[in-house]
Amino acid sequence: MKTKSLLVLFFLIGILSLTAQDNCSKFYPMTEGVSMEYTNYNKKGKVEGVSSYKVTETNTAGNTTNATMAINLKDEKGKEIYNTEYKLSCTGNMVKLDYESLLPSDMMEQYGDMDIEISGNDIEIPNDLSVGQNLNDANVTMKINMGGINMSIAVDMLNRKVEKKESVTTSAGTYDCYVLYSENQSKMMMVNQFYPSRVWLAEGVGMVKQETYKKNGDLMSSTMLTAYSN
Repeated sequence: MKTKSLLVLFFLIGILSLTAQDNCSKFYPMTEGVSMEYTNYNKKGKVEGVSSYKVTETNTAGNTTNATMAINLKDEKGKEIYNTEYKLSCTGNMVKLDYESLLPSDMMEQYGDMDIEISGNDIEIPNDLSVGQNLNDANVTMKINMGGINMSIAVDMLNRKVEKKESVTTSAGTYDCYVLYSENQSKMMMVNQFYPSRVWLAEGVGMVKQETYKKNGDLMSSTMLTAYSN
């Protein structure tokens, strides 16, 4: 499996952790036609890629809302490297992701003969965040059977908490945000990685900014909301 595809999957987990419907959460307007653009930067502030998200379909049955989000990821040169869609459902204060739909379609075609299974628990964002609040841990696991060879990839989001409130200005606007901290662990084959991260979350918009750090606290990468349209 291509490393780039795995990195995309991990990035999506971070972004999708903040997705919800108006009648489930006030932190993200899941309305058909809403679009967002995120620019990804390396530790030196150099652009590494641009991710575009657009809500293409929503429907409500009873107290559950279902939505489809189209995703397009381009590298720093504007070359498309990822294009797919995923589905999610929202009931009450809970958002549930269709983990299998996070897999790129070209990956599924390339590894069509392999047995791929994705599982995980929901990533929760309560309606009423407050500074100092602890949030539930979350995780996602991908298991792959490659002709008798088993590979497992796991990502855990631990020690999640609301650190503070802070104003953030990007090219998309100025937003009052809650800053959510988490300690993320990824395990792939014999390689274990630990990378703390912070997410700046604004009501009615979702993720405005994200920073990922090395274990010693040095910045590894960042993501900024650079365009928003409803």
